[in-house]
Amino acid sequence: MRFRSCKVSRKAGEIRMISTTIVTGLLWAAALSSGLIAGVYFTFSGFVIRAFGEIDTTHAIAAMNSINKTILRSAFMPLFFGSSIISVLLMILTIYNWSDASAALILLAGAVYFIGMFVCTLLFNVPLNNSLAGIDSSSSNAQQIWSRYLTIWTNWNHLRTISSLVTCIICLWILSKHTI
Repeated sequence: MRFRSCKVSRKAGEIRMISTTIVTGLLWAAALSSGLIAGVYFTFSGFVIRAFGEIDTTHAIAAMNSINKTILRSAFMPLFFGSSIISVLLMILTIYNWSDASAALILLAGAVYFIGMFVCTLLFNVPLNNSLAGIDSSSSNAQQIWSRYLTIWTNWNHLRTISSLVTCIICLWILSKHTI
């Protein structure tokens, strides 16, 4: 991938090397960060949420609310936002350099991640979490609300898991099979 209007150097070979290094670095960062995010989401889809479904509703709601508060002050947040920014950068660079061999795959990786992970989280999982935070876990309908939350939240989390994993795989495939 080349920056056609890049004025870093007058020599075309140096420009190519610099732009290739940037895109390669972004692809590695996207592969690693999306793989880490996929692992976090898989943990929830694979066994955390199922375990919460096996315990008392009051304790399960309290545990999920605690996780939702704790995650906001954890290393997850820079990873979440950083990986999303990387996906946007890859899409921008790809659109700008559409004629390059790997452009469509790089655009696909960025779009799958940004829409399937970032947008999905903002539109579905976060509002569900915010609603759960307002639930009185001792109310008569807490079990019904919790059961509905588990189903809907987990389905959206499956999408986030798959989107993150697909992005990781696409980035690694580009890095291993294609010249950038």
